[in-house]
Amino acid sequence: MLPERVATGGLLILRDGEPGEPEVTLSPLRYHYQHRAEIEAVVQGTARDAAFDTLTASIGAAIVADRTLGGLCDWVEAEAPRPVDLPVEGAASLKAAVIPVVLHYSTADPLA
Repeated sequence: MLPERVATGGLLILRDGEPGEPEVTLSPLRYHYQHRAEIEAVVQGTARDAAFDTLTASIGAAIVADRTLGGLCDWVEAEAPRPVDLPVEGAASLKAAVIPVVLHYSTADPLA
């Protein structure tokens, strides 16, 4: 469910996603994941196209600045968003998109 009003700079919602089935190597035992998460980006207002571009560019810049999330992942990459305009009754319409993010990492224990 999307809000009726969004802050000027936009709104980001991180969804945990699914780790999927890992590939397994046995010597040493390692589980290799390609975890798919999602970032929902939402902007509102008369300049929503420019605001959306700024918001998505800031996400890209943050990912490029630290592709390992401080050493938590081996590699992080985002996929292109598919924006849509959403009407809101009695308010300015929203521009929103889901940005898929793939986190590549390995672990010795899938519960760690």
